[in-house]
Amino acid sequence: MQDIIQAELNGLSFTKNFRSSSAEEWYIFLPHYHEPKTGGAAGKAIIQYDLFGNKDVFINTTIIFDDPKLHDSELHYLVYSIAEELINRLVGYADTLLVVHAGENSYHAEYINNE
Repeated sequence: MQDIIQAELNGLSFTKNFRSSSAEEWYIFLPHYHEPKTGGAAGKAIIQYDLFGNKDVFINTTIIFDDPKLHDSELHYLVYSIAEELINRLVGYADTLLVVHAGENSYHAEYINNE
C-alpha cells in the first residue's frame, strides 16, 4: 500500500477551476483514478474562506472524490494520504475543518496549528 500511496502522491496535480473572494475550487488529478464518465479529474477540492469578523478563523475544505474506486474501504489509507497532501499543498498551516466525501472512506477532520 505504501508504494501505491507514493505513486499517487508523486503524480498528484491540481488546477484551479474557480475563485471568488470567499472560495476556491480545485480539480484533483491522480495517475490511476479518474471521473468515470469523462475520464477527467478524480475529484475536486472546495476551499471556503470566512475571514470577516472572526478572530478564530477556520478554513472550511471539502474534498469530493468522483472515482468510485476511491470509495472502496480497502483504499482508506490512500484517500486519507491524498487528502492530507492536498491540505498541506492548498491550505498550508491554517486552521482547517476538513470534510472528505469518498463513499465508505468519507470522514471529517480538524487541523489546528498550535503556534
